[in-house]
Amino acid sequence: MSLRDDQIDRYSRHIILNDVGGKGQEKILASKVLIIGTGGLGAPAALYLAAAGVGTLGLIDGDRVDLSNLQRQVIHFTPDVGKPKVESAREKINAINPDVNVITYQDVVHSGNIIDLISQYDFILDGTDNFSAKFLINDACVMAKKPFSHGGILRFDGQALTYTPGNACYRCIFVTPPPKNAVPTCSQAGVLGAIAGILGTIQATEALKFITGVGDLLTNRLLIFDAKKMNFRTAKVKRNPKCQVCGDHPSITELIDYEMPVCDLKKA
Repeated sequence: MSLRDDQIDRYSRHIILNDVGGKGQEKILASKVLIIGTGGLGAPAALYLAAAGVGTLGLIDGDRVDLSNLQRQVIHFTPDVGKPKVESAREKINAINPDVNVITYQDVVHSGNIIDLISQYDFILDGTDNFSAKFLINDACVMAKKPFSHGGILRFDGQALTYTPGNACYRCIFVTPPPKNAVPTCSQAGVLGAIAGILGTIQATEALKFITGVGDLLTNRLLIFDAKKMNFRTAKVKRNPKCQVCGDHPSITELIDYEMPVCDLKKA
């Protein structure tokens, strides 16, 4: 791949970075990233990945834009209320960068479709808001040996972890979904809108680092931040050889659709 004159201009701030350069930008343009959920996390991630020139962005979300989403889901605008989120997001991405090929799926991930979906992409970004989806995405990516970025937010707090084959997965830390009603729903607990932007852009950064091979990923580290105190810390984690999905003798060999997502998808 060789960059066009307009691409050299558009991506010039990447190209002048010693660690990225023209070759790194070509890798970005040739890459394929799947964003699962175009809400609080997926919205800012999609905007930055599109601006960066990711060649193909897959967007999967079965929801429609709700007025309560607009406080944090920055890819959706007031006139988009009632529109499928993936269509609303596609329009903004196309307006930001015509280089990006956007593939939309107005659906939710489940055990019957996720392996086929993730097989088409280089990196997966988990922008979902419920434990059922997060465990499904983790297990599918481990089984398919696909790298992915986990992100979670609630109230004023956020966390992120990046999985690559051979390193700790989400289930190494959080073994099983919490019992029903053990964790408040997003609509009950609330979330500061800007927190979604912080976490979503961290996830986009992890995707770009993976694509270009620059820096150290959040592998075997859980990034945790408290926005009230503006305190960021990382907790070291290790792959659990007894992990049910990535361990030496996994007991979970088929994907599970857990019942009753913890967070209300419409308002999360």
